[in-house]
Amino acid sequence: MSISDSDIADAMAAYLTDYPHEAEGLAEPLRLLNEGRNFASRRTFPMHATAGALLVRGEEILLVDHRAYGLVLQPGGHLEPETDGSLVEAAVRELVEETGVDPSLIELVSPTPCYVEFGPVPARPNKNEPAHFHLDFGYAFTTTRADIGDLQASEVTGAAWYPLGAAERLVGSRIARAVSAPA
Repeated sequence: MSISDSDIADAMAAYLTDYPHEAEGLAEPLRLLNEGRNFASRRTFPMHATAGALLVRGEEILLVDHRAYGLVLQPGGHLEPETDGSLVEAAVRELVEETGVDPSLIELVSPTPCYVEFGPVPARPNKNEPAHFHLDFGYAFTTTRADIGDLQASEVTGAAWYPLGAAERLVGSRIARAVSAPA
C-alpha cells in the first residue's frame, strides 16, 4: 500500500497537535496539501514529501555527509510510493540505505514526526527538476547497539555518530526534538 496525500495530511495534523505554534510557518504546505496532488511522488511540483530519520544512541546521533547538498544532515530522502507503506517506513528505509544500520536494532520513539520542515530545493537540470520545495517529515529512533554499516555511496560520502551538542550546531533544533520527542 502506498503513501497517500491523506496519510501525509494526517502526519501533518498529528505533528501540529504536538507543536501548534508551528502552524503559521507551515501554512503554505498546508494549503498545498489541501489541493491533493500525489505529494508522495518526487515528480510533483512545486512540493513533494520526503522523510528523514534521527537515530539517537545514548548521547550521540547518526548523521551523514550528503553528497548532493555537500552538507551534514540526518539520513533521509524521497519517498518510494511503490514500496513505502508509510512515512515511518520511508524514514527507516532511507536510514538503512544510506548508513547500513541494521533495522532490527532500532526502535521508533513516536509515530508522530519530531519535526516537519518546508524548505526550498534548487533546480537540478540533470534530473529534470525545477526549483521546488520539500516537505520533510522527520522521525526519532533510538538504539543501544546499532552502528554504521555499508554506506550508499551514490547518496552519502560519509556517516558518523556526533555528540548531540555538535549535531545541533550542524543540523539545528531538530536534534533536540529527537531527544525529547513525545513517546
